[in-house]
Amino acid sequence: MVVIYSFSVEIGESVRGEDVYIIQSGCGEINDNLMELLIMINACKIASSSRVTAVIPCFPYARQDKKDKKGSVERWSRAPISAKLVANMLSVAGADHIITMDLHASQIQGFFDIPVDNLYAEPAVLQWIKENILEWRNCIIVSPDAGGAKRVTSIADRLNVEFALIHKERKKANEVDRMVLVGDVKDRVAILVDDMADTCGTICHAAEK
Repeated sequence: MVVIYSFSVEIGESVRGEDVYIIQSGCGEINDNLMELLIMINACKIASSSRVTAVIPCFPYARQDKKDKKGSVERWSRAPISAKLVANMLSVAGADHIITMDLHASQIQGFFDIPVDNLYAEPAVLQWIKENILEWRNCIIVSPDAGGAKRVTSIADRLNVEFALIHKERKKANEVDRMVLVGDVKDRVAILVDDMADTCGTICHAAEK
């Protein structure tokens, strides 16, 4: 049992010499959840646990995995790589192992000097499609952005169907300016697949397109 009072963590039983698994997602109140996770890891580590594994289904700040701000070189130099910072904080807090799922970019695993297991939801997605979409054999898998091309091609290959993608341009963060559909979706069931949704504006625009 773990008791948390405004980020003051108390471990309710002995963890000395134990393998501890802490499950905490990085969505919702992301900063609160991340801070709780760091404190819980550290509390277990200084309580002499043998090994601490952080199970993080949604990795915090996974979108900020590189400097990709548009504009001048000067603006690029000021862009943060927050996913690397989170990796550093988890390691410093005392995590020995990270288990996460469908990382926004697989290179995030390289930010760590400790083992990272990146699990994939694709088998469950394929099963859901086959069980819930009657005309799945006549479907087309669509990525709402070019960055998801690898993801949709993998699913399309497993289902033996075609794929399409949408090229989008943004004026600023979370605001899509223009979308161009690449592929033929006419008279087919279009299944849109994305790994992360914030405002869901991209998915909605892609569905309309």
